Amino acid sequence: PLFVRTAQGMVPTPMAQNIIGPVRNALQLLRVSVQESRTFNPQQAGKTYRISMTDLSEQILLPPLFQRLRRLAPSVCIESFLAKRRETTKELAAGRLDFAVDAPLNTDPQVRHVKLLDDHYVCAMRPGHPLAKEKISLDEYLSFSHIHISSRRSGLGYVDLALGKMGIQRKIALRSQHYLMASSVMQQTDMVMTVPARFARRHNLHHVALPVGDVPALETHLYWHESTDQDPANRWMREQMIELAQQVTAQEKKAEQAPA
Repeated sequence: PLFVRTAQGMVPTPMAQNIIGPVRNALQLLRVSVQESRTFNPQQAGKTYRISMTDLSEQILLPPLFQRLRRLAPSVCIESFLAKRRETTKELAAGRLDFAVDAPLNTDPQVRHVKLLDDHYVCAMRPGHPLAKEKISLDEYLSFSHIHISSRRSGLGYVDLALGKMGIQRKIALRSQHYLMASSVMQQTDMVMTVPARFARRHNLHHVALPVGDVPALETHLYWHESTDQDPANRWMREQMIELAQQVTAQEKKAEQAPA
């Protein structure tokens, strides 16, 4: 027992007196931790954020994010990797992920999300490619071998599903998870890639409108768990990423409107 009853009332036992110091210190640490959790000072924070994202999202978000972090939160670190989509909810709930940046996912109600970016698919190819013109037909699109980019090892993409409805299919010569590697291969061959327009523009690839209908637009969302919704550190990083995505969109619109 920690206390015994005496004529003078309840008094601590030797065991209680031995542990009172460590317990008092632990409570003080808890008070400090609770207080720190209510505030977030990015200039002094040494937090590491774990974010699941594709290499395509990394290219778009990480360069401007680190420009901002070096100025606003110089000691903050980022761990970027691609988690399995079916495990996103579990990883966020367990705290092994702070955020996920991905296409629309089927997640639990406990996972919050907001749309970061919009895009659409185009057919990209190397400069000087036989199809490097303003517009191509479906037959021309199907006449060349394709590189297919997917985070999954197998399965059909949106283009293949749309073609399947017409009873046709394209020739896929290379399937990869990585846009940058696939682009390097494409630059040295006559293969073509169906990629987001943003990727084609950023890498100066010749690209044309996709001659395939019924292919949905591309959305990129930011995901986090509701348990961190009010956490100041989580909220601060969410605000940075949302603002950066808005800046990316605004800069792209400005570039499109600029005279050639």
